[in-house]
Amino acid sequence: MVSLRQSVMTVLSTLVLMVVLSNFGVSAENACCSFPCKNRGVCLTGKDPNTYTCDCANLEYYGKNCEIPYFFRKIKNAIRPYPETTHNALVSPYTRWLFGLVNRITFIHDYFMKVIYLLRASILDTPVLYETTHGYATISAHTNSSMYSRTLPPVPQNCPTPMGTKGFKTLPDVDVLIKRLFTRKEFRPEPMGSNLLFSFYAQHFTHMFFKTVKGKAGNTWGGDGVDMTSLYGPNVDDENLLRSFKDGKLQMQEINKEMYPMYNKDVPIKMTYLPHVPENARFAMGHQFFGLLPGLFLYQTIWMREHNRVCDVLKEEHPDWDDERLFQTSKLVILGECIKITITDYVQHLANYNIDVRFRPTVLFDQPFQYRNKISIEFNHVYHWHPLMPETFNISGTVYAMKDFMFHSELVVKHGTAAFTDSLSRQRAGHVSHHNHGSSTLYVLKDVLEHGRELRFQSFNNYRERFNLHRYTSFEEITGEKEMAKDLEGFYGDVDAIELLVGIFVEKRRKGALFGETMVEMGSPYSVKGLMANPLCSKQYWRPSTFGGEVGFDIVKTATLEKLFCRNIDGPCPLVVLRVPEWVEGDVDELNNFEHRVKDEL
Repeated sequence: MVSLRQSVMTVLSTLVLMVVLSNFGVSAENACCSFPCKNRGVCLTGKDPNTYTCDCANLEYYGKNCEIPYFFRKIKNAIRPYPETTHNALVSPYTRWLFGLVNRITFIHDYFMKVIYLLRASILDTPVLYETTHGYATISAHTNSSMYSRTLPPVPQNCPTPMGTKGFKTLPDVDVLIKRLFTRKEFRPEPMGSNLLFSFYAQHFTHMFFKTVKGKAGNTWGGDGVDMTSLYGPNVDDENLLRSFKDGKLQMQEINKEMYPMYNKDVPIKMTYLPHVPENARFAMGHQFFGLLPGLFLYQTIWMREHNRVCDVLKEEHPDWDDERLFQTSKLVILGECIKITITDYVQHLANYNIDVRFRPTVLFDQPFQYRNKISIEFNHVYHWHPLMPETFNISGTVYAMKDFMFHSELVVKHGTAAFTDSLSRQRAGHVSHHNHGSSTLYVLKDVLEHGRELRFQSFNNYRERFNLHRYTSFEEITGEKEMAKDLEGFYGDVDAIELLVGIFVEKRRKGALFGETMVEMGSPYSVKGLMANPLCSKQYWRPSTFGGEVGFDIVKTATLEKLFCRNIDGPCPLVVLRVPEWVEGDVDELNNFEHRVKDEL
């Protein structure tokens, strides 16, 4: 009887304690739900309910929550400019003369490039701590190539709200969210003049390493960086199917007096085509999805031609080399060209800096730089730039609706690579922002939003803090206007509860940039680290012998996007640029070129 009475009293005492804790707004489940640890401190729950400790070891901060900087960290913080200040200095018209001078003086420019490389890369953990299966540090984060890494651990399970302790107990319905904030009513052009050649470069480049396993949000079937597997195939068997085994070259066929990839029926590599796609539109390529859009097929064709051209150059330089060596060395040249073009053309366009963004591996040779990279799931998510795609495509005066463009690689053959390239260079891309997802990409957006919830991403503000940005304190501060801010408050209740991808898309655009502040400050470290951590950039690889001598090395060092196309298209070179020629800054009224709500919602 006494034992029963004691048991009842124990249960009642526990219930009373839980009520008291609840009244004080404290969760008894997991004290780490409130993310108390700052400055990369790691939160560990304690033995007793609602207790925690912050591991501040090896950081430049101490205190209960790793919130107090040591002396030298305090000095660094005091003199370190805010990212927005740095950005404004780099894009301001008033600093063009200064950076024009820097661009002309090699040793000064090299110093700037070293600083840019190191500062951007240092923001990320190397080696990585977290992967997508566990919420704590594992060795698998570093060794298991089937999982993405992650920059921040997930929101702990059993927290009061999906974002820890902030916001409502449930997240807004995804379909309602998409309809209200993402769906395009009218095409919104990209304010910095980016064109479709840029859009397809972004897509073809990132699909080397963003290869999510269908049905498994945190798993990847790709590698961990720039490796040109999208050109050569994900494995040796596929690579062998694409090879001619003669003079190091890839198999290609002549159609309309131009060289194109082989038909899939002749090279039975795994490709993803819909049943209705005819055989003359089914081409064999290194990436199974590159038959989806003609723009991807165009880039694939040009790169394959360049591989074979490089083989001819190397064979003339080394007539004694066999097929295997010509093939393997040409792969290295192509990889080097890809990194060089990505940095000097693509990243330069994205950054829009007055200083020339150059590919200078040698500036890191005296630095303890780690030539190792892991692709982050957050990088994958924020790189979903589907609003770049328009509703129609104007190719040499013929306008194709999206449904007539997708899975029609033969359009490149029909119009020819020169005309197709010229047309993409002249058509404006869409603004990567709210209210600009076309109907054909909404299903992808829904998947990504649901994947973010499945992976329990931390809030938009938590990611901003992780990337050295201040936390937004109001919804209107994020959007720069009132209507969306009001909707966001209705959806989330608290500015600290906004989901990462939602915040990325509704954030007001940064002056002189294609995106909002958060997209830029998150994307830049991932990009710089992923490119410069490639083994090809190490002093062991970065030498003439790697590329077949000075001739091959010079191809890499002087590569540009324009050269890539012009050397592989017969006749006059088409327009090869990443910005439409008629662009004038300020020609888009981006705050008034969208309908915030559809009529039935008013």
